[in-house]
Amino acid sequence: MPWVLWPPAICALALVVLPVIGLLVRSDLARFPSLIASPSSLNALKLSLTTAGLSTVACVLFGVPLAVVLARSGARGVRVLRAVVLLPLVLPPVVGGLALLYLLGRKGFLGILVTTLTGEQVPFTTAAVVIAQTFVAMPFLVVSLEGALRGAGDRYERVAATLGAKPWTVFRRVTLPLLMPALGSGIVLSFARALGEFGATITFAGSLEGVTRTLPLEVYTQAEVDVDSAVALALLLILVAVAVIALARPRALEGVRS
Repeated sequence: MPWVLWPPAICALALVVLPVIGLLVRSDLARFPSLIASPSSLNALKLSLTTAGLSTVACVLFGVPLAVVLARSGARGVRVLRAVVLLPLVLPPVVGGLALLYLLGRKGFLGILVTTLTGEQVPFTTAAVVIAQTFVAMPFLVVSLEGALRGAGDRYERVAATLGAKPWTVFRRVTLPLLMPALGSGIVLSFARALGEFGATITFAGSLEGVTRTLPLEVYTQAEVDVDSAVALALLLILVAVAVIALARPRALEGVRS
């Protein structure tokens, strides 16, 4: 490995690690258990894990077919469609929240339809949290899967088709196995992104304790009244995210192959 890579690599690592160390230095570790054990904090943690899990399932259900279409379709306009799908990666989350609000809110064209059919409103509900998290997290899954499919090529699928396999059989027996390592990685990234979602959630779902106040929103709320509690909750969120990425991602990348 060229030695010239070490200085920028160390700087990049410091950019990530030093802010976390700053939180550790500022935190009151002796009170850490009591600070994170309040009812509001536990409710926020439970809600975050639940909604992040549900949004990850939604990402898989909708993101896998979308990634296959983007990677394998030769139709015109796929490049434009890909750019649209990746918009949540570059849009500020607050803009995404506003877009969802004006789509599914009381005056949004889909919101009016939902209210007419069900009598319920989507914004400021737990369902709105899941929708917001799915909106910002799904591109991570799609990018992972599309890159894997393009890198693997389509020669195996072509061979299966020439042997008489039907499209659904090719997808189930050939395409899905090719996707599995990238699917595991994409699921972990989507879950981690959903877990840390803030801007779109607070704009579209609000911050109602026990209903829409996830752990990032609880950190924001506590920062205005109790800095020590906010720092402790921030460390808790970091610990959960690191545990998810460090434990699940290697298994997703290596365990599936074995």
